[in-house]
Amino acid sequence: MLTKIYGSAVFGIDATTITTEVNVDHGVGYYLVGLADNAIKESSYRIAAALSNVGYRLPGKRITINLAPANMRKEGSAYDLPIAMGILIASDQIKMHLNEADYIVMGELSLDGALQSINGALPIAIKAKEEGFKGIILPKENQKEAAVVDGLAVYGVDSIEEVIAFFEGKTVLEPYQLDFEGDVVDQEDHLDRDFKDVKGQESIKRAMEIAASGGHNIILIGPPGSGKTMLAKRLASILPPMTLAESLETTKIHSVVGKAKDKGLIRVRPFRNPHHTASSVALVGGGSYPQPGEISLAHNGVLFLDELPEFKREVLEVMRQPLEDREVTISRAKFTITYPSSFMLVASMNPSPSGYFHEPGSMMQSTQAEMQRYINKISGPLLDRIDLHIEVTPVPFEKLADKQLAEPSEAIRERVMEARKKQVQRFVNHPGIHYNAQMSTALLRKYCALDSDSLALLKSAMERLNLSARAYDRILKVARTIADLDKQECIHSHHIAEAIQYRSLDREGWF
Repeated sequence: MLTKIYGSAVFGIDATTITTEVNVDHGVGYYLVGLADNAIKESSYRIAAALSNVGYRLPGKRITINLAPANMRKEGSAYDLPIAMGILIASDQIKMHLNEADYIVMGELSLDGALQSINGALPIAIKAKEEGFKGIILPKENQKEAAVVDGLAVYGVDSIEEVIAFFEGKTVLEPYQLDFEGDVVDQEDHLDRDFKDVKGQESIKRAMEIAASGGHNIILIGPPGSGKTMLAKRLASILPPMTLAESLETTKIHSVVGKAKDKGLIRVRPFRNPHHTASSVALVGGGSYPQPGEISLAHNGVLFLDELPEFKREVLEVMRQPLEDREVTISRAKFTITYPSSFMLVASMNPSPSGYFHEPGSMMQSTQAEMQRYINKISGPLLDRIDLHIEVTPVPFEKLADKQLAEPSEAIRERVMEARKKQVQRFVNHPGIHYNAQMSTALLRKYCALDSDSLALLKSAMERLNLSARAYDRILKVARTIADLDKQECIHSHHIAEAIQYRSLDREGWF
């Protein structure tokens, strides 16, 4: 007897419906075809033990299983449940009360018949709704992320026994309803890092506010203990909340790698902080079975690279294209996967190997040549893609001993949200553009027109600092953000002047 159970495969951040065809016929043998990986090929042992432990059996006949389309590679253990259900139905061990063609069924089986969680539940649920399925049956651990999709019945189950009873009509499963007040919490309110705890550093906070307002990349250069990491980790507290579209896309990426379980819809902007020993694949994604890397997991959020020169140069260089294109494409011989990677890059570094600036009389100092070699670990093209270069100096004792709290993140965030609102209105007719850092050259010409004084100032800076065309664009984008914070429709010379001063690493002898 032939039966069909529907499952799904995730490629990139999107899913494709997979038909599990099971045929039980006369003879002996177990044949699994359809480009399955080793985890799927090993499923026969898990399925046999699981069925035996819940009162069923793997029939002693010829079992042929095809995962269609057969020319598409399938991977992972999530096909255990559809294969097991297909075997039970095809061998007449259960009598169907419901139409199995109405449901997507996915889950990994334990030997006792319990279900283990799977990756990619959200994109699978989105695809199921698009293709008109009535519901999706999957492990209970994944029900919150799948229930984000409205209009699809999501059934979270603990074991294969519940699935069998449901299909036979012996029990009624209640679809899981996502509680947007409880499950989808606006977790920004629970951030434990606040700018009110940062003493001094007012100019640095101003730069961080500009970066958050326009989505600009920023690098902090300063000696140990000056507060670089402390400031960077508080950037997330002043970023505006994600829109629904941003939340869905972010949740899809985290769902693919199994990081969205029990979270429902992710509402907090990601903050990723990889160690400097990370490889190129860990940063941009890839592998034999491609997975998103840190830059994609930071999509719509912040990627913080502490001690930037300690990263391998070839690791940093692979970020150049994603920083421009805001997506990363992983190519293999038979397929290509694209992951979104629109993130804010926040980096920090010491000015020299010793950690300190070249200061006469200092016990711990490096020569200018040593400092230059240290800076040269980071390529010019990569620095060009960073909008704001900020020098961070140590906080004096008087500031540290001051018991008065600084301006809280909430107040700064209000100004950031006001500036972002202006940008949303500005780019309403430009799909895919949401803030100033994303502007193309054409949009720069349209929205960053300069008066004669501003143009003269920028020309002088370009010639004196020997800036590249990309640095010119970055200055205009930052100046546009400063004008937005200043509630000005036009960019003035003082906006350009402030934007230029945030290009520290472009100045010869800045150290």
